[in-house]
Amino acid sequence: MGGRLLHALEQRGERVRCLSRRPEYLVPRVAATTEVVAGDVLQPETIPAALAGVDVVYYLVHSMSSSRPFDQVDREAARSFAAAAREAGVRKIIYLGGLGEGNLSRHLASRQEVGRILRSSGVSAIEFRAAIVIGSGSASFEMIRALVDRLPVMVTPRWVKVRTQPIAIEDVVAYLLAALEYEPVDGEVFEIGGADRVSYLEFMQEYARQRGLRRLMIPVPVLTPRLSSLWLGLVTPVYAGIGRKLVDSLRNETVVRDSRAREVFRVRPRPAREAISRALAHEERELAETRWSDEAFARQAAYGGARYGSRLVDSRSLCVQYPPSVAFAPIQRIGGGAGWYKGALLWRLRGLLDLLVGGPGLRRGRRDPITVQVGDTIDFWRVETFEQDRLLRLYAEMKLPGRAWLQFEVEPDGRGGSEVTQTAIFDPAGLWGLVYWYGLWPFHSYIFGGMLRSLAAAMKPARS
Repeated sequence: MGGRLLHALEQRGERVRCLSRRPEYLVPRVAATTEVVAGDVLQPETIPAALAGVDVVYYLVHSMSSSRPFDQVDREAARSFAAAAREAGVRKIIYLGGLGEGNLSRHLASRQEVGRILRSSGVSAIEFRAAIVIGSGSASFEMIRALVDRLPVMVTPRWVKVRTQPIAIEDVVAYLLAALEYEPVDGEVFEIGGADRVSYLEFMQEYARQRGLRRLMIPVPVLTPRLSSLWLGLVTPVYAGIGRKLVDSLRNETVVRDSRAREVFRVRPRPAREAISRALAHEERELAETRWSDEAFARQAAYGGARYGSRLVDSRSLCVQYPPSVAFAPIQRIGGGAGWYKGALLWRLRGLLDLLVGGPGLRRGRRDPITVQVGDTIDFWRVETFEQDRLLRLYAEMKLPGRAWLQFEVEPDGRGGSEVTQTAIFDPAGLWGLVYWYGLWPFHSYIFGGMLRSLAAAMKPARS
């Protein structure tokens, strides 16, 4: 959320200062006009300098991945920040919390407690309360989509019938931007949600439909949120730490009961179907625009590579002493008669298996041994993007339980050489797609790592 809001503020021409525990990671990702300062809301002594001269603050901190009780940590952070904001003369605080009423889960109770602390700080404050935010990277959205992606048959607990009012991440950003122009009276709370009220079951069914996944959902009334959280940890281990805390909130109905946000702000949120569609389309656009040498390693996992939305990524880089024109030459010749530089027998075996199941195999070769154009076939790949001496992205047309890309990037390193990045990207279709990716993972280092080293060995400058 913070990253998307930051880009929206930069596009508006706002002067922005970001508080970051790791400024060296954030600096390359912000506009030149944006200031990044080191600090931590759990280290009160670092906050005053960050707030000096600041007019409006967005508070988007939540500590569910903390090793200590997250509600205690959130309470300490909010109190320290609220006191520092008051002392610094901050004019307004804008906070994003969570929807819910009655006997709230620890997660939702903590979100709302932070809002109360900020609103009672003596600084004018606006608290937005939202349900599930639909967008790649949203913890609740990622948890639900992980269940749908991985399980062809789901035993669904009682909470799948609970209603929620999911909201697109673009609409949340729109509300946060609109709050810049609004002056709250004694601290105000606005409930925000999308155009639809749906059950979690309906939400999962719509996501499955848009992903083209057939899912059988069997209701079991005895599966409580507590049992669901333990089950979630087994089924989706990448989200276990946060997911177990989130799943208890699914027993709370999270719908808008106070519609004043629609009266005060001009934002008209999208329906859930459109929000899911836009989230998946945005993911496609990010995939096309991302330079993996910058992004992927920050998301790298011990086994299975990196996860980027629903996609699994294996990215590796190598620095060579040659300029991009020389470094890119063997990449441009890949496939066909030149082969794939490593694991020739394995590539032929994969081509044979593809032919047996009705795919093109390796029989198509390539149109020209040297030149490349978008739309060309290279064995069982098709050229999706080509930039001379910089980028080659191939889309897999072999038979797969999902979609796959193989991408090569070459960038000058500023010292006369180049950085070559090779990335395998896979969008698994359900459980079999995950089995395919993780089953082949032990071979990635040999095939893809060996391919990158062999490409470097094949780089030869032209003779004068």
